[in-house]
Amino acid sequence: MILPSTLNKHILVGISGGIAAYKVCEIVSTLAKAGADVRVILTESAQEFITPLTFATLSRHRAYTDQEFWQPTHGRPLHIQLGEWADVFLIAPLTANTLAKLASGFSDNLLTNTVLASSCPVLLAPAMNREMWKQISVQRNWQTLFLDPRFHGIAPSDGILACDLPATSPGNSSKQGAGRMAEPKQILAHINSLLNTKGKRDLIGKQILISAGGTREHLDPVRFIGNPSTGKMGLALVQAAIHRGASVTFVHGPMNTELVANLPEVELVSVTSGEEMYRQMLTGFPQADITVMAAAVGDVKPAVYSQDKLPKALLPTELPLEPIIDIVAELGKIKQPHQKLVGFAAQTGEIVSPAEDKLHRKNLDVIVANPIDLPDAGFGSETNQGILLSRQGQKLEIGACSKLNLAHQLFDFIADNRQLTDN
Repeated sequence: MILPSTLNKHILVGISGGIAAYKVCEIVSTLAKAGADVRVILTESAQEFITPLTFATLSRHRAYTDQEFWQPTHGRPLHIQLGEWADVFLIAPLTANTLAKLASGFSDNLLTNTVLASSCPVLLAPAMNREMWKQISVQRNWQTLFLDPRFHGIAPSDGILACDLPATSPGNSSKQGAGRMAEPKQILAHINSLLNTKGKRDLIGKQILISAGGTREHLDPVRFIGNPSTGKMGLALVQAAIHRGASVTFVHGPMNTELVANLPEVELVSVTSGEEMYRQMLTGFPQADITVMAAAVGDVKPAVYSQDKLPKALLPTELPLEPIIDIVAELGKIKQPHQKLVGFAAQTGEIVSPAEDKLHRKNLDVIVANPIDLPDAGFGSETNQGILLSRQGQKLEIGACSKLNLAHQLFDFIADNRQLTDN
């Protein structure tokens, strides 16, 4: 997890009483190693699960408890200092008790008082028993908090719980249910987004269609023509769009299943070939306000497909090929005035001229000229860089950064482009 946006940022972490508190150790450690200034607050019940010393060691700073809160002070009150200091405030795990206090504006400990004394974005990651999470009162409190635009949330997911729940489906012997706190990688990505956007949700009400990953064009059931795209850039675009409030449809080629796990808010559509991706993109395109074609779709496919695996002796020494439909060009032909169509141009050498040609020839609004021959900028890397170009002549060079950071800069660029064309 690469988090350059956290460098020198002030991250306040509040921990309430739940077994998921152990997961927060990884979050605090990762943030501190990435150069963030991290402070931790533990409720009294949180200390039954994990000690302040643990977080003091991981954060390189003293961890705060109610003992410090109620002590006389000759300076400014601790909750005021911490609230004003924070750039982002994470509360994880969020228990039903602390959720109820926040929804009602109660402030009876250091954690809840600091929430009221702060003005930064607050990210909530609940964790509780499945039946507790389903209660009408808990769901009402959860929804009430989001009336305040400061609050952002990652709902708990299905997974093995610490409580002795029965299996969620016949034949499933594990103790699972919706109540498991989001994984550290999800939470860290959302923190990174909040630092990029300062909590704005400028894509609320927008339908975003995103493609990602490589396609596979099979010669027979076990051999195919493909490319090394992993879909990580597309996944970063999905995360950025969701964190900014959008509704997202994600059409992706074969990908590591872990990468597309834990995306309950996203409509996932898995495809294999370029033809399958074309059909799915064509289906979703009319409803999309913004379409980002980040997939690395093949240009050609074998002219003949064998239903059976070809013996090695019968493999052709020359492989007849035929072109695959140009998906982004076809979408450009039917694009409506209110829609924005964004493409990627993965290039080696000089990248701007080919990207500009593609931008205009395929009727795109924005294109990302992506240098795949530079270190840590191509397929499979955790970082990326490029040059953003618009039809109006805007140009923005983006140096090496996390793919999530690039995704946010792209959505900012699209917004600037949209405002320019609307005026």
